[in-house]
Amino acid sequence: MAEIGETLRDARMRAHIDVSEIEAKTKIRAKYLRALENEEWGLLPGPTFVKSFLRTYAQALGLDAKALVEEYRLNYEHPSEASLEPIVSSPQRGRSRAPGGGRSPIGPSRGYMALVGVVGVVIVLLIVGLVAGGGGSSSPPAGTTVSASHAHSAHARGAAPSSTGTAARSDEVALSLHATATVYVCLIGDGGRKLIPGTELQPGESTPTYHAKHFEITLGNASVTMFVDGKAKTVPPSSEAIGYSITKAFGRHPLQAGQLPTCT
Repeated sequence: MAEIGETLRDARMRAHIDVSEIEAKTKIRAKYLRALENEEWGLLPGPTFVKSFLRTYAQALGLDAKALVEEYRLNYEHPSEASLEPIVSSPQRGRSRAPGGGRSPIGPSRGYMALVGVVGVVIVLLIVGLVAGGGGSSSPPAGTTVSASHAHSAHARGAAPSSTGTAARSDEVALSLHATATVYVCLIGDGGRKLIPGTELQPGESTPTYHAKHFEITLGNASVTMFVDGKAKTVPPSSEAIGYSITKAFGRHPLQAGQLPTCT
């Protein structure tokens, strides 16, 4: 499975470029370039520098810099703990003075009390709704229509709907594509169903999200970003057609030239 560092290293070696040449071209120190190729994020100054260096390095190699930065952000960048800390007001040290020298009593404002009242009413209504919905009525719940629609949509995409009709099965893979340039795509789903029957995606075009236990795909070139279970995966440059087998258990596995699926 090609990752960020492997993609950078393979592209550089195919172009027969030494790290020192990239250092001179990008003004990024060689040790940081090697850290990017080895995915040693701890050796870099921080996430902001990682994304900046990664973007510059990818552009120098002619790769899709936006896709690589997005893959790093999705897989390795996490929000800082400081951004998750609740905002609290500083405690009051005493009573505030009212006009005329007196002290006004400390207590909740009218707006705060009104908000508490509204929240209380909402909670009561929710409890009543849950109790009423949990009775012995034989009629199907309101969500049945949505579930049936979801199952029909999944069948139209060529994927097997889940047995409950409410969510994709745990052994299914979610797959979508985003073209960065014109690229030929042949996508096969479960039972040999042709989900994308050998057509060209245009630059900026995205596909729906398909669900299946096993995908096989042939790409005419590397000008596409694959989103496997929500994670962006780039495709290494190649002078020949590129193929993958994709499952939940084994992830994205490259196919040999004779194993590539065809849609003809």
